[in-house]
Amino acid sequence: MAVQQNKVSKSRRNNRRAHDALVAANPNECENCGELKRPHHVCPSCGHYASREVIADTTEIDLDDDAA
Repeated sequence: MAVQQNKVSKSRRNNRRAHDALVAANPNECENCGELKRPHHVCPSCGHYASREVIADTTEIDLDDDAA
């Protein structure tokens, strides 16, 4: 079991934790639809990434009964 050699003061402990804070997201505007999206991710609203459609919209897909 790990046992400390010397007491860590509140100041030293808090200084160590100074860089542990969470950073707010940095959203970018989608080039296709204008909605906010995460950088380097597919747009959740339109499915585009880098000016091309990656995820097809379900309303555009035409499913036949024979295809399945």
